[in-house]
Amino acid sequence: MIIATGATGTLNGATVERLLEKLPAEQIGVSVRDPARAAHLERRGVRVRQGTYDDPDALRHSFEGADQVLLVSSSDLTADVLAQHRRAIDAAVDAGARRILYTSAFGAGFDTPYPPLALHAATEQHLAESGVAWTSLRNGFYGDLDQLLGPWRSTRTIARPADGPFAWVDRRDAGEAAAAILVGDGGFDGVVDLVPDRPVMLADFAAAASDVTGEPVQRVVVDDEEWVAGEVDAGVPEAAARFSLSMFRATREGHFSGSDPTLARLLGRAPRTPADMLADHLAA
Repeated sequence: MIIATGATGTLNGATVERLLEKLPAEQIGVSVRDPARAAHLERRGVRVRQGTYDDPDALRHSFEGADQVLLVSSSDLTADVLAQHRRAIDAAVDAGARRILYTSAFGAGFDTPYPPLALHAATEQHLAESGVAWTSLRNGFYGDLDQLLGPWRSTRTIARPADGPFAWVDRRDAGEAAAAILVGDGGFDGVVDLVPDRPVMLADFAAAASDVTGEPVQRVVVDDEEWVAGEVDAGVPEAAARFSLSMFRATREGHFSGSDPTLARLLGRAPRTPADMLADHLAA
């Protein structure tokens, strides 16, 4: 049985949907914080059990009978995320999982200005010490497009700090690739980079936005401190603004830059482009 956490979210939700196309529903289970939100999966025959990264006993129960466990990285900014990840890994080991897969991030490492990359690296370290087979799905960068690009639809500008090349992926593509690995014949031990064939920059998003809307959208580079001050004036806590700034700095230092053919090979097609993502975002 394959058990996935975070199945009510976009990323692992896409994985579960793809798994349902490839496997009988009774071979799939989900561990979710709120089982009511997974009722649509239970109606289709998926085993739904409650589990959170803060409750090891519930996790072990939700992972019972798992051959493979897919762990989504925690997005709880109020929690000790590394401790949560370690509990989830340990629970999967205790439940007898043969393999643990984890949704990491491309560029994971300890020498980085962007804190999540170090958390992913520490989680991968715990995986490597778990005693079972493991796969770290180092997905390209993804996030909320409005947060990344700002109010470009009203301003016709993407006014953000200077950026560098970053490997941006669509969550749906990352989820589909994870499903292909889960049902495949192996060969994905350790770190797997899931990124497009070329990195992009915010200027590429501006060009894509111009094409999609038929109106010019400009990329405007804003000084780091000027941008932080503007975010604070708009009501964003300074700590949150500086956290976002650390991401832009990481792109400038090349932490998110790179390419790899694995994602396209798993998808059997080219990954979605910024233009594809913006078109879907505007249509939603």
